[in-house]
Amino acid sequence: MSDHPGLIDEMNDRSREVFRRVVESYLSSGEPVGSRTLTRAMSEQVSAATIRNVMQDLEHLGLLNSPHVSAGRIPTETGLRMFVDGLLEVQDLDADDRQAIDATVSNNQLDVADLMTRVGSALSGLTHGASLVLTPKHEAPVRHIEFVSLGPDRALVVLVFADGHVENRVFTPPPGQTPSSMREAANFLNALAEGRTLSELQQVVAHEVTARRQELDVLARDLVEDGLAQWINEGEDHERLIVRGRANLLEGEADGPDLERIRTLFDDLERKRDIASFLELTDTGDGVRIFIGSENKLFSLSGSSLVVSPYMNADRRIIGAVGVIGPTRLNYGRIVPIVDYTAQLIGRLLSDRG
Repeated sequence: MSDHPGLIDEMNDRSREVFRRVVESYLSSGEPVGSRTLTRAMSEQVSAATIRNVMQDLEHLGLLNSPHVSAGRIPTETGLRMFVDGLLEVQDLDADDRQAIDATVSNNQLDVADLMTRVGSALSGLTHGASLVLTPKHEAPVRHIEFVSLGPDRALVVLVFADGHVENRVFTPPPGQTPSSMREAANFLNALAEGRTLSELQQVVAHEVTARRQELDVLARDLVEDGLAQWINEGEDHERLIVRGRANLLEGEADGPDLERIRTLFDDLERKRDIASFLELTDTGDGVRIFIGSENKLFSLSGSSLVVSPYMNADRRIIGAVGVIGPTRLNYGRIVPIVDYTAQLIGRLLSDRG
C-alpha cells in the first residue's frame, strides 16, 4: 500500500485527473466510464483519443480495467486502494448524519445489546450498506458460579458478576455428571474466580487443574476442563456480532454467484464465526481502516469493501468495533466520518457507564 502515493506523485497532471475522474464517476454511478464522457469533464480541452491513450496507460499500470471490450473503464481493486490512500477527500460529518446517530443513542439507559442493535440499524440506514457491530465482552470480575442440572445432557451455569450482572447459560456437560461433581466443580471455580474476569479465569484454570489433579474428582475435573471452555464460548452476551441491513446488499445488481457469496458471508457471521477475525481487522490501533475487495480474508470472497473502526473503553483498550460493508464502490468519503464518529460515541457512552 505504501507505494501507491508514490505512483500518484509520478503521474503527470493529466493522468492523475483522468484517473481521479474515472474513479469518482464509478463510485457515483457504478458504471464504466468512457473517454467521450471524460472529454466534457476534464479541466483542459483534450480529445477522446488522447484520453483513451491515458486510460490504456493506466490500465497497463493495473489501475483501471475494462469489463467488456467496447465498454469504458472501471478502477481495479489496486486502483481503488491507490485512490483511497492518495486522492480520497474525506468529508466532514454531515449535520443530519450526526443528528441521526446522536438520536439513536440518546437513551443511555438501554442495555448494551439494545444500544448496539440500534446503532447497527442507524449505520445501515445512513450508509445503505450492511452494518457490523461487535459488542464488548462483559469484563466485570466474577463473584459466584453455580451449576444446575437440567437433565442427562443439559446443564445451566449461573454467573454472578461483581457489578451485579447475572447471566444464565445452558450448555452440554460432559457425560455422567452428578449433583456432587457439579458442586465440587463450582467450589473449585469459585475459589479461583474471586476478582477475576471470565477470560482471566479461563487462563488460570488449566494450570490449576494440572497442579491439583489429585484433589479433584474425575467427573468434576471433566466439568471444569470441558464445561468451562464450552459455556464461555457459547455465552450469547459474552461477545456478539450484530448484523443489520443485509437486504441493502442483496438489493444490488449482483449476479447469482455474487448473491450466493454474500448470503454465505452473512450466514457465517450470524453463526458467530470469524468474530475474532473481525476484531483483528482493527488491532493496529485506533482510527478508521478501509479494506477493499480481497484485502482481508474475512470478506475476500464476497467482493465487498469494509470500513471499520474500533471503539475503546476509558483505559484506551479496544473492546469492540463497528463497521459498514458494501460493494467496492462505497461512498468512502462520506462513510469514513460516519463510522469514525459512531465508534468514538460508543466508546464515550460505555466509558461513562464505567
